[in-house]
Amino acid sequence: MSLTGSVWLVIIAALIAANLPFVNHRWLVVGPAAPQHKPLAGRVAELVLMYFMVGGLALLLERRAGQIAPQGWEFYAITGTLFLTLAFPGFVYRYLLRRHG
Repeated sequence: MSLTGSVWLVIIAALIAANLPFVNHRWLVVGPAAPQHKPLAGRVAELVLMYFMVGGLALLLERRAGQIAPQGWEFYAITGTLFLTLAFPGFVYRYLLRRHG
């Protein structure tokens, strides 16, 4: 896979993974359905786990492309806020647009 393809794969995976906790009722997408609704804290925990899973995918692709670049705290601060920004559509759908009947 080309370097450009790897970058787009990580971006698309991050977009999907950031919104998954908000658009379904299952724990970790494949687990049992929550009895009523997942609490916000559970969704945030899933969001953090998804962040690390996408980071692992990015690390794997970077390792296949060549040498892994060392990262400081700034890298993780920026990618974390980017991941939260990508999760905004799912959050809006779950808590602001969807009617709780």
